[in-house]
Formats: sequence, C-alpha cells, structure tokens
Amino acid sequence: MITGIIVALPEELSTLTSKKLDKGGWAFISDAIVLAYSGTGESNARTAAELLIAQGATRLISWGCAAALSPALKPGDLILAKSLIDADGKQLGICPDWHSYAVNLLSTTQKIHTGSLAESKSIVASGSDKKLLYEQTGAIALDMESIAIAKVARQNKLAFLAIRAIADPADMNLPKAIQHSLNNEGVIDLTKLLLFIALHPSEIPGLIRLGLHFNAAKNTLKLAAKQLSYLPAPP
Repeated sequence: MITGIIVALPEELSTLTSKKLDKGGWAFISDAIVLAYSGTGESNARTAAELLIAQGATRLISWGCAAALSPALKPGDLILAKSLIDADGKQLGICPDWHSYAVNLLSTTQKIHTGSLAESKSIVASGSDKKLLYEQTGAIALDMESIAIAKVARQNKLAFLAIRAIADPADMNLPKAIQHSLNNEGVIDLTKLLLFIALHPSEIPGLIRLGLHFNAAKNTLKLAAKQLSYLPAPP
C-alpha cells in the first residue's frame, strides 16, 4: 500500500521532507509514501496525481495550505475535508472510513475541522470574494488543487483525502504585493516582490501578517506529517 501525496508549493513540500524537488518532480520519502511537487492549479495537480499512480500509489492525499471561507477558522487550523465542491457546484464525497480514521488519529494532537472544501480556479485575494463564496457554497475553505486530485482518484477507484491548513483567514485581503508578484505557476517572483515593496512600503505590515499566518499553517502541517505513517489502508 503506497500513499501518494501531492503538494503545490515548495513551502508545502518542506513540511514533509527536506528533499528538494523541481516542479513536476516526485520522490519516495519512505517505503510507503511517494511525494509529488505539482505546482499550482488544476492541470498541474491532475498531472501529478496521474504520475504518482504510475509510480504505484494506491491512495492519494492533497496536502498543503488553504484559504478560509468560514469566519470561524483561524490561521493554522487543520482541515480534513468531508466533501469537495468543484467550480461548477458539483459535490464529491470522501472515502468515509478513511476520513473518519484520519480525523480520529490527527485529533489526538490538534483540533480538526471538517466540512466542505471548495475549488478555486484562481487565487481569491479579497475578503469580500471569500465571503461571497462562503454564502454560495457553504464550504469552510478553498484551494486550487484538491478537486483535480480527487477526480483522478475517483477515475482510478482510489481512496482520497484532502489535508489542508489555513493560511489566510476569511476576512483577510491578500497584500497587493503578493498579487503583483505571482507568476503563472502561483509562485512569487522575488524580484517583482522586492521592487513592489520598494515602491509601496505600506505593504510591509500586511506581508508580515501573511507570513506569520503562513508559518502557522506550516507548523500545523509539520505536526500532522508526523502521523502520516499511522494512517491505515482504507477498506
């Protein structure tokens, strides 16, 4: 039984391993866990999921950060999605027995939030847009990759989990410096970021706040990662 885990960002990769991977790369981090660094977005996530299945993965996990839609969630909160909602409003279920076991296991070290995880085709930067999505979908959080991975898992009759930690809260507007500096792969172009900050120093407090939130999410994922090897095979 091999677990395939897909992450979109290098910072999320670092919560699972010290190995360095190029985007699109993969590596076994134990005899039973194979990891892929996909890059952001639906297409990259789907490609990575298919790649891990080709390497022998028999179940898939979407791993990383998420944006809160529910105002009850705070940075660092851990989510194990009970269902997924795609961009067209279609709901996908999660393997209930594996989900239940994972919730019970991970809740021994931290509080777990369950609920629906929505799909976003692009970064949702404003608090008002997150509020609207919350009202429309009822989902507690969103990301850009989990739905694509879940659909690949379903097509191949494999179990799936989405394990995500909140980085930005529902009422937070992402700093304009972040929106300006992201490339097409959702990765920050450091040169663009530094130039934008130099021209707009008022952005610095928001960037510091986001950095602290993101660090809280990473710490949560690192704690959860210590228990991954104890997740049994789903029935």
